[in-house]
Amino acid sequence: MDHFLSDEQKMIVELARKITLEEIIPNRARLDEEEIFPAEILKKIADADLYGLYIPEAYGGYGGGVMDFVLAVEQFSRGCIGVSVSFAANALGSFPILAFGTEEQKQKYMPDIAAGRKQAAFGLTEANAGSDAAGIQTTAVKDKTGNFYILNGTKQWITNGGEAETYTVIATTDKSKGARGSSAFILEKGMPGFTFGKKEKKLGIRASATRELIFQDVKVPAANLLGKEGMGFIVAMKNLDHSRPGIAAQGVGLAQGALDAAAQYARERVQFGKPIAALQTIQHMLADMATETEASRALLYATSRYIDSGAKDISKMSAMAKLYATDTAMKVANDALQIFGGYGYMREYPIEKMFRDAKILQIYEGTNQIQRNVIGLELIKESAGRK
Repeated sequence: MDHFLSDEQKMIVELARKITLEEIIPNRARLDEEEIFPAEILKKIADADLYGLYIPEAYGGYGGGVMDFVLAVEQFSRGCIGVSVSFAANALGSFPILAFGTEEQKQKYMPDIAAGRKQAAFGLTEANAGSDAAGIQTTAVKDKTGNFYILNGTKQWITNGGEAETYTVIATTDKSKGARGSSAFILEKGMPGFTFGKKEKKLGIRASATRELIFQDVKVPAANLLGKEGMGFIVAMKNLDHSRPGIAAQGVGLAQGALDAAAQYARERVQFGKPIAALQTIQHMLADMATETEASRALLYATSRYIDSGAKDISKMSAMAKLYATDTAMKVANDALQIFGGYGYMREYPIEKMFRDAKILQIYEGTNQIQRNVIGLELIKESAGRK
């Protein structure tokens, strides 16, 4: 289907697809099995100048938008979302700096991220603050001089944890104000008292690094505050609104990869004297998989373009794209495994990995139940506004 991509966007797709075919697919099973962070592949992506797709030229980027970014994420995800999330998490960690940072902060941190010289990460989730993002317990208290904040607490399940050099972290500066009492800070790997927990053992996306961030009297310069005190929750929610299309892109890419593998296998697998692709049951499964994947892609692209238009009311569309594309990815991966039958359950074929990987898409950056909450509340607000 022609999605009216510009010539530059077509080049992004071609370049990302080339890296996927040459670097990601040949190595994905090994990276998954040995739980290896894909540093070499990320270096290839950096060398191709794809890290800065969403970053303005003033800070060393390509000057594109969400649409350009999701095109690359989608292609990488056709190969392995463990790799693609390691790439995409840089946007999650750096968008708050772009959106809320001072010019000095942007000039200091963004060029290295745009060039892929340094990785970024975002610290929001805690053991007791997952879907309840307003319930964070990590604290940031100003010292007597007023020049530093002292951070204490932990963040859990942080993608690129330990691998990233730049972290955007949400901490509470005034517990009495609830969600309005949180603030956002830029932290750097190597700050005294800032350490990492063990690398988590996961069901899927095993190539990605998922670690706990541990803060023990970490002295953060007041100059590293993003925006103003009390803006942390706003920073976090705006960040997720802009990043959720990236998760939708992972869903679309994984679904497309699973569909491609299933269609090819159906042509090759012979039962009852003919390829199973000749069976109407299989054709109907493939038809549903393809239709749902294409619908997810259309919603993703429409949402990304809407965000790039400068629209402010993006929460509903962003949640819809994430919800639909990731539910589709789970369904398509499940159906693809069914088409493969017993072979699909074996590690010799990529489908069992895609099936394991797909589940996290319905969980991270806001569970799909939370996405339904977001969509429902926005619909109610719109309805009230039409009276």
